[in-house]
Amino acid sequence: MTGIISCSRFSSNTLLVAPALSQLTSKIASFQANSISFAVENKGTSAERSKISIGAKPVYRVYAVSEDNERDASGVALVEEEAPKEPTEIDLLKKQLVDSFYGTDRGLRATSETRADVVELITKLEAKNPTPAPTEALTLLNGKWILAYTSFVGLFPLLSRTLPLVKVEEISQTIDSQNFTVQNSVLFSGPLATTSISTNAKFEVRSPKRVQIKFEEGIIGTPQLTDSIVLPENIEFLGQKIDLTPFKGLITSVQDTASSVAKTISSQPPLKFSISNSNAESWLLTTYLDEELRISRGDAGSVFVLLKEGSPLLKP
Repeated sequence: MTGIISCSRFSSNTLLVAPALSQLTSKIASFQANSISFAVENKGTSAERSKISIGAKPVYRVYAVSEDNERDASGVALVEEEAPKEPTEIDLLKKQLVDSFYGTDRGLRATSETRADVVELITKLEAKNPTPAPTEALTLLNGKWILAYTSFVGLFPLLSRTLPLVKVEEISQTIDSQNFTVQNSVLFSGPLATTSISTNAKFEVRSPKRVQIKFEEGIIGTPQLTDSIVLPENIEFLGQKIDLTPFKGLITSVQDTASSVAKTISSQPPLKFSISNSNAESWLLTTYLDEELRISRGDAGSVFVLLKEGSPLLKP
């Protein structure tokens, strides 16, 4: 098939369209199936350029031509090319904020300089908060949020990996805005199993930005044992490196037993317990909220930065 595409970039705010696309279709249909081709042509008079524009986006003129390369100008279609989206100031601030978390282990290992940078970026984002009343936009709050950074010292012992071989894989908060419930969850992993510890709570809206949280129960998830036990080459414990290579032969010899135990334990229900002490209540102030980023402040002055599950910002 043969034909010509004439491509020009224009700068005015007027759009001139030659006869309708339906007319162009009928013109193209009048050619033989093998007599239409497409080529790129960068021509166009200054008058044409002054009358055809769609913002800063390129506009293409599409002509039908015969096999002897004669252009039929009675039918012209304009095709608008989608220009790449320019990042906004908020997009850039969010990217800078998430980048500043690199190597901090959710805030545990952040230096004083990094903490100062984080506070500055958070303050800038809070000033541009697109959702000034988060509790009135519960659909945005709804869903699973992954903790990316915190200054809450109460979490630091958990993050410091005081138990050998045990790693905190994920800390998350899941909000159900229809039932006004919150679940905080910590996922642990080790060479033998993965498990989680969660708390379930109810929340009440107290202001356009603040919710009151009351914890009701805790849940210790059933350990999910792995069929294959994998040990690292060494671990660091109390400042000393311990070589685990000699244990690898022993681990290999108990693989079959581990597999059987894994199936037995993993079939058990999780352990639930009620929470009824005086420390079972807290409040949370949301100071920034959009579709993928949430910044909250707790009653101890701590800050929490969370990313929505599935957000591109979670990718390294």
